Amino acid sequence: MSDGQTVAADQLRLFIERIERLEEEKKGMSDDIKDVYLEAKSQGFDAKTMRKIVSLRKKEKHVRDEEDALLETYRNALGLV
Repeated sequence: MSDGQTVAADQLRLFIERIERLEEEKKGMSDDIKDVYLEAKSQGFDAKTMRKIVSLRKKEKHVRDEEDALLETYRNALGLV
């Protein structure tokens, strides 16, 4: 292998190793989040509703407002009020 190929291979290996470490950290974080939902559920909270709230809090207010208005329009059209 030439020096250029060795450097590229080493660089690629380092990227792959970083990705693998990050994936492992992500799995750990995901497990931690699941544990928090289980703990909340054991305290009487509804995990599905909590997940929805977390999702809503990630969105900007105007986006939430638009979604709420559209949902309300559809509910009215279907008589689900």
